[in-house]
Amino acid sequence: MLPFVVYLLFFILIKQITHNHKKAVQMAMDISTIFFVFSVHYLISVIWELQLFWILLVVLLFIAIFVVLIHYKVKGEIIFGKIMKGFWRVSFAFFLLIYIGLVTYGLIQRIVQSVI
Repeated sequence: MLPFVVYLLFFILIKQITHNHKKAVQMAMDISTIFFVFSVHYLISVIWELQLFWILLVVLLFIAIFVVLIHYKVKGEIIFGKIMKGFWRVSFAFFLLIYIGLVTYGLIQRIVQSVI
């Protein structure tokens, strides 16, 4: 639950400081992305007892390549700042979905194991 707590705490803090909802959401996403990446790694290691951090790094590389290609195709040029922002936001969305999936799978797996 740590990534969600981090997101919520930073959202509340930034919202109180800036009084800007959109900026608070974006900054909280940016900060909590790294927590989602490491939480996905931790969940994989707990559920399957595997250390696959290198695969997560490869996934991040593919996300970066994807964002660069889409950005270049749409804009016709490469703007590094926008690419980094896009990469980080796509990474947030991807790892958020993977995190939710792994938490759900892990809970179901533990419930089934405790019943059997």
